[in-house]
Amino acid sequence: MRIATWNVNGIRPRLAQVLRFLHEQQPHILCLQETKVEDALFPREAFAEAGYSQQVIVGQKAYHGVAILASVPIEPLPRQVFANLDDKRHAAVVTQDGIAIHNFYFPSGGAIPDAASNPKFAHKQAFFSEVTQWLKGQASHDKPLVMLGDFNVAPLENDVWNHKRLRRSIGHTDEECAWMRAMQATLDLADAPRLFVPPSEPLYSWWGYRFKESVAKDYGWRLDHAWLTPNLRDRLQRAEIIKATRIWDKPSDHVPVLIELT
Repeated sequence: MRIATWNVNGIRPRLAQVLRFLHEQQPHILCLQETKVEDALFPREAFAEAGYSQQVIVGQKAYHGVAILASVPIEPLPRQVFANLDDKRHAAVVTQDGIAIHNFYFPSGGAIPDAASNPKFAHKQAFFSEVTQWLKGQASHDKPLVMLGDFNVAPLENDVWNHKRLRRSIGHTDEECAWMRAMQATLDLADAPRLFVPPSEPLYSWWGYRFKESVAKDYGWRLDHAWLTPNLRDRLQRAEIIKATRIWDKPSDHVPVLIELT
């Protein structure tokens, strides 16, 4: 089973790219973030025609939004709301063999890493705290679980192009990296891509739009993640970041993360 996650930064302007990705990589389940469209306008028919008739859509106009598309049977799980703000950041399903898949879009946190002066950073802090507590209460080590999406934190030194320069930037502060570690530790969740690429090597999933040479110079961040419970580690055959999509026509600033389980 191939499971992918991708922050598409708008599903309607990126529909052709997503359909191309589905054709080339053929994931059985695709989790999307930042769909930026209300449910009634989501391009359901285009995905159904491509073989992805199983759909869980959680959207809103212009902002945020997540979706799960599948070519295999899935059943929706209850959607969660965190940090007292229903801004459409979570969707979940369970597969026929009992794997719970949780698709998240975490808040970015604004520009200043200070909860007292920046409400957006305070919201991000609360979101991480509540997801961590929810994980402790909703899942256990004997239940297979995959947690993936855009977490908006690059937790390791080589998850950013320049650790020393970016250590005080939102998305890579010591505080946010600690939130990630605490959340991951709740279920001893394995960082799937880092099981194949060691922490000593660079690994990125996002290259910003603002600097035109970011891709060419590899000024990247790893903001998109795929974690899984220990009982799935032996089933993990592949974990790959599909960087090629970043140079497609009208690309998202994020690229997909793909994992494959036996």
